[in-house]
Amino acid sequence: MDSVAEVEGLRVEAAGSTLVDGVSLTARAGRITALLGPSGSGKTTTGRALLGEFPVGARIDGRISTPGPGSVGYVPQHPAAVLNPARRAGALLRDIAARRGGTRREIRDRVEQALRLAQLPDPEMVLRRYPHQLSGGQQQRVVIAQALLLGARVIVADEPTTGQDPDTKQGIVEALAGVAKQGIAVVLLSHDADVVRQLADEAIMLRDGRVVDRGPVDTVLPTPRRPALPQPRAATRPAAATRIAVQQLNAWHRTTHGTVPVLHGVTLSVAAGECLAVTGRSGSGKTTLGRCLAGLHSAYDEAVLLDGTRLPRSLRARARTELAAVQYVFQDPKAAFDEHRPVLDQVARTAVRLRGADRDAARRTAVRHLEELGLDEDLTRRRPGALSGGELQRAALVRALLAEPRVLVCDEITSGLDAATRDAAIAHLAGRRERDGLSLVFITHDRAAAEALADRTAVLDAGRLVTGR
Repeated sequence: MDSVAEVEGLRVEAAGSTLVDGVSLTARAGRITALLGPSGSGKTTTGRALLGEFPVGARIDGRISTPGPGSVGYVPQHPAAVLNPARRAGALLRDIAARRGGTRREIRDRVEQALRLAQLPDPEMVLRRYPHQLSGGQQQRVVIAQALLLGARVIVADEPTTGQDPDTKQGIVEALAGVAKQGIAVVLLSHDADVVRQLADEAIMLRDGRVVDRGPVDTVLPTPRRPALPQPRAATRPAAATRIAVQQLNAWHRTTHGTVPVLHGVTLSVAAGECLAVTGRSGSGKTTLGRCLAGLHSAYDEAVLLDGTRLPRSLRARARTELAAVQYVFQDPKAAFDEHRPVLDQVARTAVRLRGADRDAARRTAVRHLEELGLDEDLTRRRPGALSGGELQRAALVRALLAEPRVLVCDEITSGLDAATRDAAIAHLAGRRERDGLSLVFITHDRAAAEALADRTAVLDAGRLVTGR
């Protein structure tokens, strides 16, 4: 099988730390190579090296060989980061297709072919929408189509199935398999052992930036076993007062042509110290619901009540105490951090800004909680670019908790974590519930995590609550 791209003896040092050390891989035409390993093992650093992208100020040794500029496409874990928020998906894809010239019909045909290869259902609907109006799975496949139109011969897919419901995940698996059948090399970075078994031709296991195993998938991956999550809680509602509630909530996205309904008559409540899991297919409205609670999405009617008091719709209209009371942990932690400031400073600042805590005391508290989740002080003194997505996710969780919220909205926060780190994060949240009476709105596709942490589950489908109250 022909080699399309190679990494040989790659070593990357940044901010006094070795991110990868001696990593080698070969991407072959029509084959899928999986990079595995826990958060911070060097998967993303290795994958982005194929694009010639490294942390600022990094020292790089080794050899990287690709077919040339534009030959490597990148599908990030959070695809909205590479889509223009001001342009509809159709306009973006048609502009890319037009770079090769041709008639309008030829350009349209190229776009349609790319969308077919990306396994995108209902493409006409998707092409009319802006990125924020698409689900994560739809965004993923638009980015795959974009890479195909740009003529990529290698596609680096960084946790492409993370945070997706089973149907959407299977669609992305089929899309990547279809891409490989076209003779394109795929480098898959993933924590999802089931997806790797289904897709990959070979696997490379990384740990602490080094290759510790490589070969056929069945020899590299351990025998499947049930995740070692905490014991599930009893599915009973605590006898406590309602902490946060919505009644017959309708929400929508605003567009230049009017509004697009997202939520329809949603009624639910969460008691003090309770965890409500919110599940449903990609695009069902889960994130919009969470953003309404946190004041990040103001296009809704009715009211969000905190301890019986109406909250202002917009984050900007909420007082400091209200901001501290309802905190939100984003699915994409990289977008939630300032890339120019050390992570520790940003985590500690929440306690200073929202609770008036002493700066030094806030830093000491931040260090203690970060270390409880496996992030040592030296690591968190670096800028966000030197941390992995999973490490930043844990830092984002601690940052929100330092506000000492009464309600914490968690949007797919375990999706970028390996099993051991996920278990630690869930145990940490369970402890805060028991100790502080923290209420959790836990948006997730991770059924095992929901069973371990939640008292009840609310299921959304097409913006409507179909199970749970």
